[in-house]
Amino acid sequence: MNRRLTVGTLFERMKDTLELELLGPTTGLDREITSPEASSPGLVLAGYINRFPYQRIQVLGETEITYLQSLSEGQRTANLEQFFGFPLPCAFITKGLEPPAPLMRLADEAGVAVLRSRLKTAEFYRLIKPFLADQFAPTTTLHGSLADVYGVGLFFTGKSGIGKSECVLDLVERGHRLVADDLVFVSRRGNDVLIGRGHELQRHFMEIRGVGLLDIPAIFGIHAVRQQKRLEVMVILEEWDGNAQVDRTGLDVQTIEILGVEIPKITVHLNPGKNITVIAEVIAMNHLLRYYRGYDTATAFNEQLIDRMRRKSDVQRYLQEDDE
Repeated sequence: MNRRLTVGTLFERMKDTLELELLGPTTGLDREITSPEASSPGLVLAGYINRFPYQRIQVLGETEITYLQSLSEGQRTANLEQFFGFPLPCAFITKGLEPPAPLMRLADEAGVAVLRSRLKTAEFYRLIKPFLADQFAPTTTLHGSLADVYGVGLFFTGKSGIGKSECVLDLVERGHRLVADDLVFVSRRGNDVLIGRGHELQRHFMEIRGVGLLDIPAIFGIHAVRQQKRLEVMVILEEWDGNAQVDRTGLDVQTIEILGVEIPKITVHLNPGKNITVIAEVIAMNHLLRYYRGYDTATAFNEQLIDRMRRKSDVQRYLQEDDE
């Protein structure tokens, strides 16, 4: 699920950050931006139009403006007519530069909004790229609770009333941090990173059945929450079932795919007396051992068993051959 982004929306949200002002009429503010990339149209302004990524937002920095000013009036008009002949989403001018004539007239005729930033071009790119990447990132919503446990993002899920929020509340009381409760918005960054966060209004409130809504930062302090966190492990809480097949060693690592990214999936069966909070901490620490130090407890134990059986087999073979 991608969010629709128009030029007007970008202008509204990034006006202060990018120090933007709209030049000319409001023509073109309803145009949709369909690419997460921004580019400088230097080659197109020089007349080379092959492979022109016109669907991107166009950024005219000092190099482009200076080049246009160096052209004769006729040549400049011809090149700009060619530039605005493409269905551009919008054009930015950086460093507070003045657009050379007849840029504004041609932009108005083409229905393209021109926005000017006071920032230098490099700074403009540095700020707008993360915004565009976030806007175009694939997103989804998950039902559950996300917590930061020892720096690992654990997402707890399970059927309603299983105790997801109570588990995270206990983790917060032990010094870990709440990211989101009940509803988690997940977006993909790059090819292999999932970022989870809560709703703007609901973000750090928790509902505990029988108690009501809790304001976590008000009760535990601002250090008990964080705005977003990488989602690294899914913990599924299920009621104890004596007939269920349970992984006893951890050799068979289960995974789940979210937005095309595979993450480990661990199912914890609940029964009276089980300390799910300690188990959650161990899951986080085991994840750190496995993925950041390359140590897999189950694999290491299994290798020890295999090595011992091999050595025992060698001794038996030696004794069998010793028939002297």
